[in-house]
Amino acid sequence: MTFTPPEPFTTRPTLRGTFGMAASTHWTATATAQSVLERGGNAFDAAAAAAFVLHVVEPHLNGPGGDLVALIRPADAEAPVVLMGQGPTPAGASIERFRARGLDLVPGAGGMAAAVPGAVDAWLLLVRDHGTWELADVLAYAIGYARDGHPLVAGAAATIARVAELFREHWPSSAERWMPTGTPPAPDTVLRNPAWAAVLDDLSATGGADRVARIDAARERWMTEILPEAARFLEQPHRHADGADHPGILDAADLASWRACFEPAVSTSFRGWDVFKAGAWSQGPALLHTLRLLEDAADLDPASPDGAHRLLEAQKLAYADRDAWFGDADGAVEVAALLADDYVAARRALIGPTASNELRPGSPDGRTPVLPPLRTEAVVADGSTGEPTVDRSGQTRGDTCHVDVIDRWGNAVSATPSGGWLQSSPTVPSLGFCLGTRLQATWLMPGHPASLTPGRRPRTTLTPTLLTRGHEVIAIGSPGGDQQDMWQLPVLLRMLVGGYSPQQAIDAPSLHTTALIDSFWPRTWSPAGVVVEDRLGDDVVAALEARGHRVRRAGDWALGRVTAVGRGADGVLWAAANPRGAQGYAAGR
Repeated sequence: MTFTPPEPFTTRPTLRGTFGMAASTHWTATATAQSVLERGGNAFDAAAAAAFVLHVVEPHLNGPGGDLVALIRPADAEAPVVLMGQGPTPAGASIERFRARGLDLVPGAGGMAAAVPGAVDAWLLLVRDHGTWELADVLAYAIGYARDGHPLVAGAAATIARVAELFREHWPSSAERWMPTGTPPAPDTVLRNPAWAAVLDDLSATGGADRVARIDAARERWMTEILPEAARFLEQPHRHADGADHPGILDAADLASWRACFEPAVSTSFRGWDVFKAGAWSQGPALLHTLRLLEDAADLDPASPDGAHRLLEAQKLAYADRDAWFGDADGAVEVAALLADDYVAARRALIGPTASNELRPGSPDGRTPVLPPLRTEAVVADGSTGEPTVDRSGQTRGDTCHVDVIDRWGNAVSATPSGGWLQSSPTVPSLGFCLGTRLQATWLMPGHPASLTPGRRPRTTLTPTLLTRGHEVIAIGSPGGDQQDMWQLPVLLRMLVGGYSPQQAIDAPSLHTTALIDSFWPRTWSPAGVVVEDRLGDDVVAALEARGHRVRRAGDWALGRVTAVGRGADGVLWAAANPRGAQGYAAGR
């Protein structure tokens, strides 16, 4: 079937040029990345500078106490590698310790849920090994915005307003940091973070014989002196998402024993492209599995009844396998088994003409799948998407950031930083940031690949993507918690199969399934649930409902935060960015 023709009008052009391109979820980060390219830095310098700016300008979506997954491809590399910035579970965080406090889930907010923060060390590693700039120059942009201020985006202002009571009553250091006048700041209020600026100044001033030595010294100071201060602050019991007060668990020994690293990516092929993701400690292989399930389908148009149905059913199968088999604990699936031809064929045969309302994990290597208890109660009443963080109702939700960069030499980065949101745990007054809550993605049950296991990584939702075909490159990603790959999928199908331009594909209406176990507290699932943008059309919605899908309309421009950059077969660079939320922008020339 022919794809639905793209709209001739796009919200912005697909940018094209030969010098360099950047795209991110905040215009200031995009401008920062492009500024670095203009001053002679490469894509890795630019991405790191932009990421430190994202900590400042999108504090409700990521922070220095959070984590990071990126795919990077140096120009001379045959394949990309994973920049692994997901820290592990603290040594003292056992299932028994949580159960002893009356918990059956890791709380979605508070210091007990903090893994080792990995984002900052990962960015410093990237600059050291693949960048060209001095660390002080990379950090200068973020220092300026933290010290001199920046206009607060509407989403951050709304987040602070939602948690104002929590801050006043239980997290006074967060109230002082984010509500210095006693009331939540209005959108566009110029907000400053002098404590974080001072920390960055300190990292910039670390000494050493050369650039590499100076970055190594900064990494050591960050992990062994600065972060332990945050861990000590959270030792005092404080309010968590379960409504009780608990002390944090992370300690200095956990921080001293870990560093970010590079890992091989996993990959599959789809319609002539090689698609690369992080391993099964992330949810990345679920996109690879989904593409394998779809590769022989005649209709892959997300805006047709058959195409939309097939996308949704393939995603259900892929995410059922994610929920049973992905993780960093013992028993995690080997990605090769997940993508094996016979296993993919058997799973593909399960896609029927009507919507499944079951969670159907398979047995990619012959073992019986393990699933946690399913919680089907509805908890999110505000229609938001992303990652739950704070209150007991689950209505206060955060999200994530994304940045893509490609330079004139062909270096490319797709990076998804997250965690350490301002609403994650109490702000450390002397540092100006808080720790993240990634442990909420683990299970307090033994024997599951994503069980809470000291020293192992919690399974992360962060899932950037990088694709290659000969000299062509695409770096793409999206915020959105469990939905990150679900929102990337329609964009990729429209680009790779439907012939859409990148901006046309990003602008086109999106959809996703909710028939998966939420990776964030309180860990519910919604069988047969589908969320669509209204622009998908009444006919498609009616056809999905007739097949048994339970459809919720989210509005015309509500789903997806995709940004992307790339290089075409002709060597021309391009960039495109999401218009939803009026925050994401691309830049380049």
